[in-house]
Amino acid sequence: MINKDKKIVNLGFIGCGKISEKHFSAISEHVKAGRVSIKSVCDIDYERSNAAAKLMDSKAYTDIDEMLKNEQLDIVTVATPNGLHPDHIKKVASYKIDVITDKPIATSLGQSNDVVNYCKNYGVRLFVVHQLRFNDCVWFLKKAIDQGRFGKIYMITSNVFWTRPQNYYDQTPWHGTKNMDGGAFLTQASHYVDLMQWFVQEKPTMVFANLKTLARKIETEDTGSAIFEWNKNIIGNLNVTMLTYPKNYEGSITILGEKGTVRIGGSGMNLIEHWQFADMQPYDEEIINNSYQSLSSYSPGHSRYYENVLQTLYGEAQALVSGDEGIKSLKLLQAIYDSNDLRKPIFFDC
Repeated sequence: MINKDKKIVNLGFIGCGKISEKHFSAISEHVKAGRVSIKSVCDIDYERSNAAAKLMDSKAYTDIDEMLKNEQLDIVTVATPNGLHPDHIKKVASYKIDVITDKPIATSLGQSNDVVNYCKNYGVRLFVVHQLRFNDCVWFLKKAIDQGRFGKIYMITSNVFWTRPQNYYDQTPWHGTKNMDGGAFLTQASHYVDLMQWFVQEKPTMVFANLKTLARKIETEDTGSAIFEWNKNIIGNLNVTMLTYPKNYEGSITILGEKGTVRIGGSGMNLIEHWQFADMQPYDEEIINNSYQSLSSYSPGHSRYYENVLQTLYGEAQALVSGDEGIKSLKLLQAIYDSNDLRKPIFFDC
């Protein structure tokens, strides 16, 4: 825990690719508020590192060890390709520095468990980025679930109908590879798997999946479906494709319960499309009358995510997505891939 007398958290950043833009935009809000300073950024590509350093008024590095040795950092964000997360998280943890990692922790459950245990052994806190949990629409839905407004939940379904053209994979060689990317479920749909299990709050009992590479020239799937079952006979279904024409069409979750039906959709969980319960609460009128909509699937999730991390560092809150919490969705994702490979359902010990 950071001393409360310390006014500014010193943050380092590893990986200055495209996703870093979302992080830098969110972090900038806290920099302006005087709560964070990005002391240094690191990328093996000097031009990217230097450009990010100029943008964030920080020091550029191309060597992680050099940055970690030279800078007095409180926490470091890892935003490198998925397959590099384990090594980079461990590298930071070995310097006794807390870590934020973009999802997923790793491309396999075994590696992820190893990383979480490694951080615990070094007394380091691990935070996993699942920014959709912090969107307004998601907050409204989670509040209704926590209040028990659905009664018994019968079914939860999710559609991720996005597009990733062939040039998305061709221009960035690690995209679509098994070792560095993992696949459409692990990379693009992992936020939705996280939300499904977070909403259900029950242990999974079974997963059955069918994944295909239908159009893209890649090692991993571009399309697939998975069926879930959780305790209390809750059924789930997740449909994913990166082949939607001509652009991202839908990123949705629908919950059907004994006393309520809610669908959050839009292109990325940013629009409440249906909201109906047997009981009425004061905030329902606001949702129904205003057709509540967030600006995008990224705003304001990343900023609120970093706010939760800062509050955790100062002992003012608990981490909403710790390493242990991040493992929960990876258990389901691993089961999806195992089921597809074995062509049979995967059952969990409850």
